[in-house]
Formats: sequence, structure tokens, C-alpha cells
Amino acid sequence: MSAKHAIPGTPVFDGDAARKGYQLNAMCFSFNHQANREAFLADEEAYMRRFRLTPEQTEAVRSRNVLQLIEAGGNIYYLAKLAGILGLSVQDIGAQQTGTTVDAFKDKLAAYAEGI
Repeated sequence: MSAKHAIPGTPVFDGDAARKGYQLNAMCFSFNHQANREAFLADEEAYMRRFRLTPEQTEAVRSRNVLQLIEAGGNIYYLAKLAGILGLSVQDIGAQQTGTTVDAFKDKLAAYAEGI
């Protein structure tokens, strides 16, 4: 990514990220079909091999770390399907992105809502 498009602390999904994350995003797109979600849950490792995920992508899926998934080229819109399968809520993802606990993230949201 060029310095012109850099946002400190924020990975930008650009052409480079799209190429880097192609396999991961293709796998996540496959989850639009129930049978594929079931196949993933039945054998995650085999399903990841089917899509030829890179070691970085495979480890990010194993660790359930959305930030690592984004760094591995994941697009948040595709990753949302995977997050749902893994049982991660929007609050779980927000907590990971802000480096806080889920409870602290929920408290922050509630405080923000009270101030509106």
C-alpha cells in the first residue's frame, strides 16, 4: 500500500490485500451455502486445505483472531460469515479491534449511546 493511502493502525483493503486474501475470501464466500458451513464445522482443517489457505491465513482462522484475518488479506464483509460460524458476535469483533475485553467494549458502546 502506498503511503498516500495509509491510515495509521488501519489495514486498508486494496488490490494488494485482495490478491493476498483471495483464498481466504473465497472460502468465506463459500459459506453462503449451508452445506459448506456444515463441511467447515465438520473438519476445519480439511476445509481450509480445500481452499489452499496460506499458513498465515490458516493460523488466523485457528486463533479466531479477526485482526489477523484482516492482516492476512481478509475482507471484513466476507469475514462476517466466518465470524458467525465461529460464534463471534459483533461485540467480540469490536473488542478485538479496540484491544479491549468484550465487557469493556459493551460498556463503551452503552456510554456512547447515553451521550447521544
